[in-house]
Parts: sequence; structure tokens; C-alpha cells
Amino acid sequence: QVQLVESGGGLVQAGGSLRLSCAASGRTLYAMGWFRQAPGKEREFVATITWSGGYTYYADSVKGRFTISRDYVKNTVNLQMNSLKPEDTAVYYCAADTVQRHYSDYVTRSKVTSYDYWGQGTQVTVSS
Repeated sequence: QVQLVESGGGLVQAGGSLRLSCAASGRTLYAMGWFRQAPGKEREFVATITWSGGYTYYADSVKGRFTISRDYVKNTVNLQMNSLKPEDTAVYYCAADTVQRHYSDYVTRSKVTSYDYWGQGTQVTVSS
């Protein structure tokens, strides 16, 4: 079993920044991902990072604005979000992939179905 606890959401004006954190505990993880879901829309991929090696991959919509990182000591994965836009408003979820894949298999790691465990979600609201 894996437990994921997110924190750091909130309300921010357009152009502002927020930092999300996800604390992980439990079994061995191979990668972590962040996804988001806006009202009436499907859950979509945001970013992913391999636990070993720290290889990252981003959705085009956030590339250059968001940065995903992991902290071995604290066993957390963070998402630094800069230059936020109203369209970034959503509930953000962290997720854990417990399947060992090739580090460059970003197509698979961008899919909701590739992740076994999910956090409870944290709301991010960006006002215009």
C-alpha cells in the first residue's frame, strides 16, 4: 500500500505562484505524477518524475511554467507552479506508479491508468 497526502493548494491571482507537495509512504515507488481535473472535464496529465534519476516530463500546457521535483530525505514530490493562468484552475492530484518502466516511457506515464495510488486532491484556483 502507498499513502499520498497533498498540500499547498489555494487561491492566487493570475501570474502568481503556488507550490504543491505530496508526501509519500509505503511500498517502493518508481515514478510520481501530478494530474489535474477541472469541473466538467476529464482528469489530465500535468507532470511526472522518476523516483530514481529524476527524469521529468511535462504536458505542453505547463512546460516552462511548472517544475516537478522530488526530495529523497522527506519522501515528497513537489510541483512548483509559476505564471499561473485562470485555465490552471483545477483540483490537483498526485499519483504513484509502482511499476518499473523504462525511464523514457513518458507516453505511458502520462496516462491516468498507469498510476496505482492517488492522493485526495488539493484545490488550486487562479483568479483573473
